[in-house]
Amino acid sequence: MRSFDHRTPADGKVPGQPNPGLTAPASGRRRWLAGALGAAALATGLPLSAQPTTTSDWPTKQIRFVVPYPPGGPLDHVARALAEKLRDQLGQPVIVENRPGAGGNIGVANVARSAPDGYSIVMGAVATHAINPWLYASIPYDPNRDFAPVTLVARVPNVLVMNPAAAEERGIASVADLIAWARRNPGKLNYASGGNGSAGHLAGELLEAQAGVSMVHIPYGGAAPAQFGLLGGQTELMFDNLASAAPQIRSGKLKAFAVTSARRSPFFPDLPTISESGLPDFDIDTWFGIFAPAGTPQAIVARLNAEFARALASDDIREKLATMGAVPSPMSDRQFADFVRSEQQKYEKIVKTSGARID
Repeated sequence: MRSFDHRTPADGKVPGQPNPGLTAPASGRRRWLAGALGAAALATGLPLSAQPTTTSDWPTKQIRFVVPYPPGGPLDHVARALAEKLRDQLGQPVIVENRPGAGGNIGVANVARSAPDGYSIVMGAVATHAINPWLYASIPYDPNRDFAPVTLVARVPNVLVMNPAAAEERGIASVADLIAWARRNPGKLNYASGGNGSAGHLAGELLEAQAGVSMVHIPYGGAAPAQFGLLGGQTELMFDNLASAAPQIRSGKLKAFAVTSARRSPFFPDLPTISESGLPDFDIDTWFGIFAPAGTPQAIVARLNAEFARALASDDIREKLATMGAVPSPMSDRQFADFVRSEQQKYEKIVKTSGARID
């Protein structure tokens, strides 16, 4: 698997930049700056005059907003709603371009190779930037080195649900009951997921590891077939996306025990978290956020960050996210970079423990 950088040099210096502790003469600084800008222009293949360095001359044309998943999915719907907002805020078209394939790797890699001028951005996700680097034998991008994180958009918890008949038969009414029954009956509970390495699969692996239980993983070809299998009694439980599970929970067709995130969902405030239910370190959810190519000028990253935060504060975007059970979660670009690295460290352990692999 291709390695990727998630560390800062111990001395805090960034390779290729001057020692901040030394002060060069003004003329030397000007020569160094001109040389650095020229090198940056050559590296991106753009003339120096085409390199935007402030927000005063950006944007002057349409922005390409890549979604690395097929049209019609949750991220696509959110991206299109955000694109309309940004169009109105920036006064330039924001065109959503779907580039699905390889678990999101194809579309993300496309933006990684784009000019760092603020006119190509991508809706990355927990899969593309925290799970896939460990799940795939190789990926065509480095999730840290090749991107400038802009902002987190939203987080969506998964929910631990069980087939009601299976729960009643086993006397399981809570996470604690589930763990106790699984410990007494190792290998006799089946849990469904959308596939190897999916969020539902990794949540099951984390539960097994933290609770000290053994369950049988049944991977399906997607989350929808997995839910159908659970409803039909082919499996006993599942870590499902909260938005897709919500109608079945409200109708009584699925029994919900807890959400997988660190905090309760505002859409099901009476539903506890798994960490509240006896596994204090349990924290898994689905998230998605905005990334630009590495080398995008900081002034443009900051402008994008501010514009997305403004869009996420609007009532219509919040309503759109609420239909997915998603909570708007904008943060600064530096906070987002730190968040992504912490997620990579978390999922490295979970993926390696699970043994999941896609070649």
